[in-house]
Amino acid sequence: MTYFKHPQVDAYIQALDRWKAETSAMREILLDCGLTEDWKWRQPCYTFDGTNQIILGNFKDVAVMSFLNGSLLEDPEGWLVRPGEHSMSVRFLRFTDADDIRIKADRIKAFVRETIRHAQAGRKVENRPEDTHIPLPQELLIRFQEDPAFEHSFQTLTPGRQRAYLIFFTATKTPSTRFTRIDKYRSRILEGKGMNDCVCGMSKRMPGCDGSHRQFKTS
Repeated sequence: MTYFKHPQVDAYIQALDRWKAETSAMREILLDCGLTEDWKWRQPCYTFDGTNQIILGNFKDVAVMSFLNGSLLEDPEGWLVRPGEHSMSVRFLRFTDADDIRIKADRIKAFVRETIRHAQAGRKVENRPEDTHIPLPQELLIRFQEDPAFEHSFQTLTPGRQRAYLIFFTATKTPSTRFTRIDKYRSRILEGKGMNDCVCGMSKRMPGCDGSHRQFKTS
């Protein structure tokens, strides 16, 4: 079968220090199923009819295949993993062995074909009216997959602190800017701090920042 391989995905896989064989095996399955390969969010992305459907990730301890509308999929074996308790739509498969991917290829293809059927029917995960939380942006989910400790720290923040970050992260539609904002506040989140919490210890109105630190700045 002949299909288009995106040159940036070729370069991405060639540069991998780990999970190269696993990522290549996942890639072949997706291309065999007729998805279009693209390069988005610095990750291999697979689309159908111009809509994003699946992203491949390569992280420290695992390679993953993320289904962006994965909660629609039938999963009697319980293979699909939910990234976090607030994740409404994304589900992913985790792999650490290329042979395991090849053994499970038929079932993985079944997930992909079901994904395509949902896309053809125009089905996608919609937030219910009673869901008041802001959906986690894909860029944040990617960072969670890279660093489980970062995800844990975010999930243990109070709902108000989570919401403030999500409003800020999603206020821009540009993926690169979202990554920049997330990375800028990563250390603060790992410390369990909200966007407006004091991080210098000088505030007289803990835990919030009251601007006391400004008097120590020099011109």
